[in-house]
Amino acid sequence: MSSIGIIGSGFSGLSAAVTLANKGHEIHVYEKNEMSGGRARTWTQDGFTFDLGPSWYWMPEVFEKFFEENGANVSDYYQLERLSPSYRIYWSEEDYTDIPSDLDDLGDLFESWEKGAKQHLLDFIDEAEIKYRIGMDDFVHRPSYSFLDFAEWQVVKNIPRLNLVNNFASYIRKYFKHEKILKILEFPVLFLGDVAKRTPALYSLMNYADLKLGTWYPTGGFGSVAKAFEKLAIEKGVIFHFNSNVEKVICEGREATDFVINGEKVKHDQWIASCDYEHFDQKLLPQSHRNYSPSYWGKRKMAPSCLMYYIGLDTEIPEILHHNLFFDTDFDAHASEIYDQPAWPKEPLFYSSIPSKTDNTIIPEGGENLVLLIPVAPGLEDTEEIREKYFQIMVERLKKSTGLDISKHIICKRTFAYKDFVEDYNAFRGNAYGLSNVLTQTAFLKPSIKLKKIDNVMMTGQLTVPGPGVPPSIISGQLVANEVLKKLPSIQSVNA
Repeated sequence: MSSIGIIGSGFSGLSAAVTLANKGHEIHVYEKNEMSGGRARTWTQDGFTFDLGPSWYWMPEVFEKFFEENGANVSDYYQLERLSPSYRIYWSEEDYTDIPSDLDDLGDLFESWEKGAKQHLLDFIDEAEIKYRIGMDDFVHRPSYSFLDFAEWQVVKNIPRLNLVNNFASYIRKYFKHEKILKILEFPVLFLGDVAKRTPALYSLMNYADLKLGTWYPTGGFGSVAKAFEKLAIEKGVIFHFNSNVEKVICEGREATDFVINGEKVKHDQWIASCDYEHFDQKLLPQSHRNYSPSYWGKRKMAPSCLMYYIGLDTEIPEILHHNLFFDTDFDAHASEIYDQPAWPKEPLFYSSIPSKTDNTIIPEGGENLVLLIPVAPGLEDTEEIREKYFQIMVERLKKSTGLDISKHIICKRTFAYKDFVEDYNAFRGNAYGLSNVLTQTAFLKPSIKLKKIDNVMMTGQLTVPGPGVPPSIISGQLVANEVLKKLPSIQSVNA
């Protein structure tokens, strides 16, 4: 049995911990914050429970497969409900569309907007499923050390079907012309790290995940999923150390001999860093052992950060769903203010999550919990005045769409933006969604899970392969854990 330390308890760290503990190894997880979950932590105030991070539960099979591979079932840890409608899109104050959870119904909706669109949707989803299956069943499980990981014939023959060189914007316009359909399909791309015209058509796999596999809700919120991973880890023998901040890593030769945690030296045979990659590489490692240069990190293209509000209300919000996208301003202008000319948006798009529409266990009786999110460029000036300015903008937009002035019903309120991402997660440039998924930052072109100058530390998480998002982070943890397992026989023989 080997002793392994894991830094960070986000989904990649939890996934790695369970995978390694399931093989009988001694696992210690060190988390700088007071609870597990990383960006999927929760905040409780005045009887309200808020998910501080993820709220969209997509790709349920990734979660199910993970639990099954570790001798468990999702249903033994939390309950899922498929949302129907999946979500609502506001095109203007009075014009909105509820996105059906049934693909046939969605096809009828598209057909009402554009003749022939139903069949085009079915064809588009069939192609998107192929990309999804190739990507999620094969590509994302490769360590991506170099292009040679993808050089075998089984992989090479599938590359043309992935549409890596075609851009998403032109690809979907081969199927559809109607502006609303295009915006529905482009919305997931907004969080992938660039505009649709610079994002590979490969990411139509996100449309398959959205429109075919569906949007789900775990009872108790997304925090219940993080708690389920922690519970499974503890059942496997994993030991958690909270409020444990890594201050530096001491290296000798090709080994990290000690991690300094809360002022004390800690030793393990192997380490996995599930914390922010750039922070670990540039702030914790000695300069002699860093994987990349400051200029390398300076050239990375980032996905958005975000400005978020968590609000507990003493009344229900009428005429609104669990998930709501407010596309009632210029979509392209806001995207440009994220990616092309970074600035606080003049007229922001935003997202509202009201999980109390589905789950009354997370609110006091008669209340409503509301999360508001504006995607923004990373690294923008972040002040209380700016946060309050945008809050008032969204209050007015919500009032026009629902008739309710939420400012008169607030019991509790919390904001979260650039400075909080840096303080709580050491997030590189205060990002919320990792690296941009442009072609030049895909697969082996991402920061590597392998450190060039250290043999007993590997990297996992959203800044390395396969990428950002909860399902990819789960896979990242498994992938790295399996790479560590390949090293353990030699360690065991030395220890013997």
